[in-house]
Amino acid sequence: MIIAGVGLTVLVVLAVGIAVARKIDGDSAHFLVAGRRLGVPLVAVSLTAAAVDSNATVGNTDLTSQFGFWSGASLAIGLAICLLLTGLFLARPVNRMKLFTLADFFRIRYGRPTEVVASLVMLLSFVTLLAGNLVACGFLLERFANVPYAWGVVLSVSLVLAYTVAGGLFSDAYTAAIQTTITVVASVALLGWVAVSYGIVVPDGLGPFDVGQLTDSAQGAPINWATLVALGIGDIVAIDFMQRIFGAKSPEVARRSCFVAAGFTAAIGTVFALVALTASAVLGISVDDGPVLFTLLADYAPPLLAVLVLSGIVAASFSTASGAILATSAVAVRNLFQQRRIVVGGPDPLLRWTRLAMVPICVLGCVLAIRVSQTGILLTLAFDLMLACLAAPFVIGLFWRRPGAVAALTAAGVGLVVRLVLLALTPTLYGVPNDLLYVPNDLVGAGFDGWATLVAGVIGFGTFVLVGYLRPRPESERLSEAEQVLDLERELEREGALPVAVEAPTPARTA
Repeated sequence: MIIAGVGLTVLVVLAVGIAVARKIDGDSAHFLVAGRRLGVPLVAVSLTAAAVDSNATVGNTDLTSQFGFWSGASLAIGLAICLLLTGLFLARPVNRMKLFTLADFFRIRYGRPTEVVASLVMLLSFVTLLAGNLVACGFLLERFANVPYAWGVVLSVSLVLAYTVAGGLFSDAYTAAIQTTITVVASVALLGWVAVSYGIVVPDGLGPFDVGQLTDSAQGAPINWATLVALGIGDIVAIDFMQRIFGAKSPEVARRSCFVAAGFTAAIGTVFALVALTASAVLGISVDDGPVLFTLLADYAPPLLAVLVLSGIVAASFSTASGAILATSAVAVRNLFQQRRIVVGGPDPLLRWTRLAMVPICVLGCVLAIRVSQTGILLTLAFDLMLACLAAPFVIGLFWRRPGAVAALTAAGVGLVVRLVLLALTPTLYGVPNDLLYVPNDLVGAGFDGWATLVAGVIGFGTFVLVGYLRPRPESERLSEAEQVLDLERELEREGALPVAVEAPTPARTA
């Protein structure tokens, strides 16, 4: 019954996603940014569905049951902080730029070499994010349908690919309305059932008001802060979040949507963390039995509730996976291979090649999901890289015009090297064994876990600010930015919308 109910939900999502594909009308602008026509409801639910994925639910409950509220809930709360900061400072100016991908910003602001480096980091990060969501789907099919884990991963990504390749951001936005509705209803129902059946039980020292989790190293404070910072700041450079913001029909719509999504994300993440604390305290459920949430739903919850919650998890995972596939493929085709939008005289090549690029992106995500079957770990690691490499050139560079390509490339290179070296040297990764990339050594112990994220982030930001101050960008880069703005304007003519937020300096302007 459980798998049949979840399967029905998947079929509905698939049908809706394919049905709205007619809105694409052969134009990559419709495929990548939904024609920039989405209002607050669709942008808000698509941002929520992207944030409340398997990492913020399944990964959240696993980590909370082991280490406490802030270990797991930080996944969702960090994403909520990201959405809040984006709404306060970034949504309006970024939406005004009328970009097709986030990597477009790095080309316009810093030039072609920075665009290439940023695109490669984004690809690495978001293939990791895609894998994290496929992990939960693989475990779900293994637990409830007796499908081998690897085949469950392949089946899940195939279903997501089917509607994403058809309808792009339109499919993502419309299916997100279903997915978010299911997730919100499921969260309320799950919390209500747990409260009525067992009460909300919070073990001593593990609850949301036990601040030792945020102040005491022995209780995992560095790891919890690393999660909040990596997701709260590193996720600002999230190509799937930004793709949805680009699709908003106005800067104000983008801003308000971020605030709505931030509220939903924080609330849902808190619910799943409280459920995990109760399940571990009252029922003795642990990760030794498999994902905590799956054990609770399979062995204790009423079947209808299990169907509802699992449908919400699958739906949210599909939404995040869809956004990751779409945004990553667009960056690969548009920003690495420089394929541009052409809607006159034949099929749009940007649309065609973006669809084709989705296949190898999905293959890479499957390989990583099978190799590293950790949900929350993969999410946080994905934005570790963004925090160390690209957050400073994007967040600071959007408002401070002095730094140029040298500052951006230096910060990205130094941040990447530092983060990968620390990853290789640290034996644990957010509290679990580092099975991804560990070189046995006597230099770094498990106590450095969490600090690696913070150190790499500080070095990345510090490098950008220092180099930007000492080496201001030359006038040639300012003129190149003006030319890039003009190129984007020509590309946007068929949309009837021109970028206004990207500065087009005159030759007389100085640093």
